[in-house]
Amino acid sequence: MENLIFSLDATLPVFLVMVAGGILGNLGFLPKEFCKAADKLTFKVTLPIMLFLDMADVDMLHDFEPKFVLFCAGATLISILVIWGLARVLMRDKTIIGEFVQASYRSSAAVLGVAFIQNIYGDAGMAPLMILGSVSLFNIFAVLILMVESPQGKGAPRPAQLLRGVATNPILLGIIAGTVFSLLPVELPSIAAKTLDSLASLTTPLALLSIGAGFEGAKALKKAGPTLTAALIKTEGLAAVFIPCALALGFREKELIALLIMLGSPTTPSSYVMAKNMGHEGVLTASAIAATTLLSALTLTGWIFILHGGGWL
Repeated sequence: MENLIFSLDATLPVFLVMVAGGILGNLGFLPKEFCKAADKLTFKVTLPIMLFLDMADVDMLHDFEPKFVLFCAGATLISILVIWGLARVLMRDKTIIGEFVQASYRSSAAVLGVAFIQNIYGDAGMAPLMILGSVSLFNIFAVLILMVESPQGKGAPRPAQLLRGVATNPILLGIIAGTVFSLLPVELPSIAAKTLDSLASLTTPLALLSIGAGFEGAKALKKAGPTLTAALIKTEGLAAVFIPCALALGFREKELIALLIMLGSPTTPSSYVMAKNMGHEGVLTASAIAATTLLSALTLTGWIFILHGGGWL
């Protein structure tokens, strides 16, 4: 029961902010113009700042563990390629492949991961290294997949277009800048750190309010099948494949919790922002975020119960 309450405390507020966005949208407080501006602000400013701060906090010289980072990167890469390959073969509606793949693999590692681990252990633990190994790939492949699987049917972009899209993506630039800064023997001045932290703190509430306000129930029902499939892959499938592998390799305690967040946490709200900003409808992504947020309260609790019972946590 304690684990369930803990998981609900971590995930239910996220869902309730989306509900609040829907209510405020229906009351006219969050018009479409606001949502469009909020999505743009989140994508180009607040989310890159948040990721910059996350990466800047990593002590690359003292905390870096190559085995763990490589496992995070390997599990992420395999997950993305397998899901994308199967989706291209099995999905009938080719216009939603990009959204489906992103919703199936892209976790709230940076948004919810650190807070979740801090609630268990009192510090960020292995979350920064998990972010280093996975979040860069999350975003690089999100850009790639959303460009290649454009619903406008433009076909695969030319290599130069693809490279430009990746190189100019604000989220990736935030991660790279944060990683470089973490290697420098300097710290952010207090005023700058507090200012950036204030801007970064806008990311999740803005994204969630926009998702709720822009949610289209009738369209979402038409995509119930792909939504449920993506939600089950995100909350159960990936963890079921890779957590046993992690145990076999000797990962325990904080490493396992970080991996569980990477594999089984809800689809990140930033995936909606990216999908909308790259020409996709966003309905499937919004539905998957809501579904995985609700499901993860139970699935994360189940995984914690299993791992704790096995003596691995």
